[in-house]
Amino acid sequence: MLRASGICSAPLCIPLLDLYTLASMRQSPHLLALLTISATLGFASQARGESLLISSQETDAHTVGVAELTLSEDKAPDRVEAIAPPTLSSVATLEAPSSPRVSLPAVDSEILEESAAVAEETPAAEGAESPAPSSSIPSASVHQLSQQPEEESDGAVSPESDPSDVLREDEVLDGESPSTPEVESPDVADPPDILDIDIDESFEESGEGDAAEDEESAEPGAVDEMDPSEDESEAEATDEETDEEGDQPGGLDVERAPQETQVLVAEVAVTSPEGQALSSELEDTVYDTIDTTPGETTTRSQLQRDINSIFATGFFANVRAVPSDTPLGVRVTFLVEPNPVLSRVEVEGDEVLPDEVVDDIFSPQYGEIINLLDFQDGIVELNEWYQQNGYVLAQVIAAPEIQDDGVVTLQVAEGVIEDIEIKFITEEGLDQDEDGNPIRGKTREFIITREFETQPGDVFQQNRIQSDLQRVFGLGIFDDVNLTLNPGKEDPRKVNVTVNVVERSTGSVAAGLGFNFTGDLFGTVSYRQDNFGGNNQKFSAETQLSTGGDILFDISFTDPWIAGDPYRTSYTVNAFARRSVSLVFEGGDNEINLPLDDDDDDEDDGDRVRVQRLGGGVSFRRPLSDTWSASLGTLYQRVRTTDSDGDTATEDAAGNPLTFSGDGADDLWTVQFGVVQDLRNDAFTPTSGSVLRLGTEQSIPLGSGNIFFNRLRASYSYYIPVSFINFNEGPQALAFNVQGGTIIGDLPPYEAFALGGTNSVRGYEEGEVGAGRSYLQASVEYRFPLFSFLGGAIFVDAATDLGSGSAVPGSPGPDRDKPGSGFGVGAGVRIQTPLGPIRIDYGLSDQGDGRLHFGIGERF
Repeated sequence: MLRASGICSAPLCIPLLDLYTLASMRQSPHLLALLTISATLGFASQARGESLLISSQETDAHTVGVAELTLSEDKAPDRVEAIAPPTLSSVATLEAPSSPRVSLPAVDSEILEESAAVAEETPAAEGAESPAPSSSIPSASVHQLSQQPEEESDGAVSPESDPSDVLREDEVLDGESPSTPEVESPDVADPPDILDIDIDESFEESGEGDAAEDEESAEPGAVDEMDPSEDESEAEATDEETDEEGDQPGGLDVERAPQETQVLVAEVAVTSPEGQALSSELEDTVYDTIDTTPGETTTRSQLQRDINSIFATGFFANVRAVPSDTPLGVRVTFLVEPNPVLSRVEVEGDEVLPDEVVDDIFSPQYGEIINLLDFQDGIVELNEWYQQNGYVLAQVIAAPEIQDDGVVTLQVAEGVIEDIEIKFITEEGLDQDEDGNPIRGKTREFIITREFETQPGDVFQQNRIQSDLQRVFGLGIFDDVNLTLNPGKEDPRKVNVTVNVVERSTGSVAAGLGFNFTGDLFGTVSYRQDNFGGNNQKFSAETQLSTGGDILFDISFTDPWIAGDPYRTSYTVNAFARRSVSLVFEGGDNEINLPLDDDDDDEDDGDRVRVQRLGGGVSFRRPLSDTWSASLGTLYQRVRTTDSDGDTATEDAAGNPLTFSGDGADDLWTVQFGVVQDLRNDAFTPTSGSVLRLGTEQSIPLGSGNIFFNRLRASYSYYIPVSFINFNEGPQALAFNVQGGTIIGDLPPYEAFALGGTNSVRGYEEGEVGAGRSYLQASVEYRFPLFSFLGGAIFVDAATDLGSGSAVPGSPGPDRDKPGSGFGVGAGVRIQTPLGPIRIDYGLSDQGDGRLHFGIGERF
């Protein structure tokens, strides 16, 4: 289809003027008036939407040609169909090579917008915006314009070319759709402050390399080079520097640069290179985009801007402008090659991208001619999916390719991990010592890498890496852990992950003095190593003596991960010798101690009951999931009831037995099993989540006492973040805890549940509430910050033995007049230390007594 200038008005037959007559009209004012009227009538006909069918016939040089006009109501407005095309004086034949059909040229929105901007902003040559044809408008033909210098051979016009070089007889204005530009990916989201992930600049540059090469090759052949404004500005500058006589100030004669030549456009046509019919939508898109109009003049620059504008629509793979002579002016044919019809999008190089995500993004475009703008939006959406799902290094990296069946293939690089390396650094971030040697850590590297669920060959996923770093930091043997990302050594599209760790001092020797639960002064000496042998194994030994005759010696060894075990099983072995006052036999209004010696008549001199335990055991713990863990262990104890000198005591002053066997010593062998579900946000100072603990302990009857029982326990804590008091910035929480237990079967008195005190009901002394076979206990705390190192707490505690005190052999609770139930309220502070918070609470009991309590760590 083509457009023609309206110089005829239907149904009259108006003489058409050939180029010779147009040239001679300059001598005849009558012919000038006739042409002006004819043009006016013709434009009126176009405005009514009437179509013109033109056929031409031979005339001699002095006779005006006659056009036979026929109205056609079913043709589109402003379109003419050449029934018998006029004789062409010349046809351009040079063509720039088109883009290969195997490569789908894709343009991102920025390049297309720039192309459209070039089409709008490039100033037209002087005289290019002349009104409708008249005798004052030059109507040069392609043949006349072919005298311009031939400096370009590829159909493109460079800024350095002569402005008069407009359209040559043997030339075609050609353009090709740019190839796919670089696709940018969003920045890596920053992880929490404690676990930094730093991306090396060299890696960022490497990740953009392939895309940058594509961007360099994305320059359209003749699109961005067509801007004659530079030559025009140079010509204007030359004019200013010359005088009226055309002389340069220096006296040298210079020749003015010729202005860009204009030609009269008779017809505008849009077709495909193969002559295939284009859809009306595509034709309308081209006609609505271009500025070249029948009946007006055009220039080489304007045609190139039209090519740029057609490319900017995103529908076409190749565009050419072919000018040719007609008796009425130049016929401009835009040969446009539409993009293929999209049938399917496939992705190569993907490992984590689901097929349904690709279909969801691109399926609305299936069955339609590919629009590069819409397709580029789909690529952006695909990259956004990677970012939103934590694959922060993934992106589309290469120009899409299309097959003959309309299948488009996208190349992606998802950030596959090539290797994971460990680097030890100092607190200042240095990785070398003063002599230039690498910093060597005492921790064995596999201790760190085994905490990583992410392995070489996996796709870099930010959330998963973050969890890996948290587990490494949770080992408690590092002050800082962060990542550095570098391009892969074998494949730059992959990534090398370097884990930078700052080791902390893990060994300690301590000595101190303090008060125990019963108020006795004690001294302690201890040694602890949390990275024994560089294997993150823990070894500890402690000795403690008190003024009340208490003795403690404890040694333990823990391996947090048995070597080679895929389930992360840990174990602890310990041995101990302990002698301390039993809380079961302490407290109450009626104090009952050991009986007096035969030679002592003062009953107040009776010693307090002590329980001595000598034994050892082993326990295993295994995580079942991210939140569940289980433990299993066994423990043997030789239990004796004694006085402060270590002499065996079989019963108290009231004649109640102190052991199950009755002879003052029991053999107690138990097997423990427990499960824990931990959903807390922080194991040390939780403010949200919950933790559930369930446990059972079964004794195996043997030795003295032949004891057979089962102990059941359960505990549940829940945390709610709140903001009631604003003394200082920091987390606040309501903490709830409820727990209970019971013992079924044989029950040695010293194994009863002791209630009251620092870890039970604050405001009561240790064990003062009761001693029962069963119990139920609940606490509520409001925790809030006071200063950066100091927190506060308000609490309420309550506990009961459920009336089971008399079910304990010897009734140690009821005989001592323990109430069996009670509650307390109070407040306290939490002092933050490297060992955890030190807890100082003051509680008031329901009996009106007050007491100060000390502890390490939160109550629950």
